[in-house]
Amino acid sequence: MYKGINAYKKGNLKQEVALADPHKLTLMLMQGAVDKIAIAKGCMQRKEFQAKGDNIGKATAIIINLRDTLDIEAGGEVGENLFALYDYMVGRLTDAHVQNNLQILDEVINLMLPIKTAWASIPESAKQEAFAAQREKQQAAV
Repeated sequence: MYKGINAYKKGNLKQEVALADPHKLTLMLMQGAVDKIAIAKGCMQRKEFQAKGDNIGKATAIIINLRDTLDIEAGGEVGENLFALYDYMVGRLTDAHVQNNLQILDEVINLMLPIKTAWASIPESAKQEAFAAQREKQQAAV
């Protein structure tokens, strides 16, 4: 029964990703990182070390993707600070994994949530403006 539910969820997620704009994709990635860290916390508490490592690894990969896709040129100082913060989170996830430390996982969640909240509160007009500017930049590069 659960396999059917999970297959449905995966199919629904694939459809959501296919239809999402870059802003929504970023929001989904941020939520995914928080979710994976929360799952890792539960695994750590239950001493399910393989699953803990798998979920910390997935959260780390998501945060690395968020970090590496930042447009530092366009973001300026804010982009540089966000890059450094994502980099810090990656290091802290490694620390949490090695030390089996729940508080470090909480720290990373508490760092990600304000970023996610701020990202979600960007006005629609600003999203469209940024998306149009990015499209123009890509077309000029071609």
